[in-house]
Amino acid sequence: MARRLLIALALLLAPACSFSAPPTPPPASKPGGAWNADQIAWQPYAAGLAQAQAQSKPVLLVVSASWCPHCRNYSRVFDDPRVVTAARDFVMIHLDEDQEPDAASKYREDGAYVPRTYFLQPGGAIADVHATNPRYRFFYEEANPNSLLAGMTAAKAKAAPN
Repeated sequence: MARRLLIALALLLAPACSFSAPPTPPPASKPGGAWNADQIAWQPYAAGLAQAQAQSKPVLLVVSASWCPHCRNYSRVFDDPRVVTAARDFVMIHLDEDQEPDAASKYREDGAYVPRTYFLQPGGAIADVHATNPRYRFFYEEANPNSLLAGMTAAKAKAAPN
């Protein structure tokens, strides 16, 4: 009798247990799928510089590498809704250090570490905006968007016409 009761109880509880299909795994990352490319209009290097000059908009330029774990962490900062909103005031350029070494080599003010984030004036000159680390002035916090947001605010103010 006790055995029948246990079987009946097990059948009643079955739908709440793990008898359902396994959950669908998240989709694999695809090239260009990182850095919130669905919400941020990343531009190629040359086209982005031309667009910035034509539209008189400052540039946020990120130099990264696909093999870099810090870059992967930093890419998630661009998912923050505040960063997405602020990005609309910039021409956003993303350079892969390994894919575009000539362009990336122009942005090594304090070393060739990655990720590096530069703010450029609409004409392409590097703006005097830095992260808080004196040794790695272009390395913004990889897990906290507030660091990058502060840089974006400063860059936007410097680019504004007087």
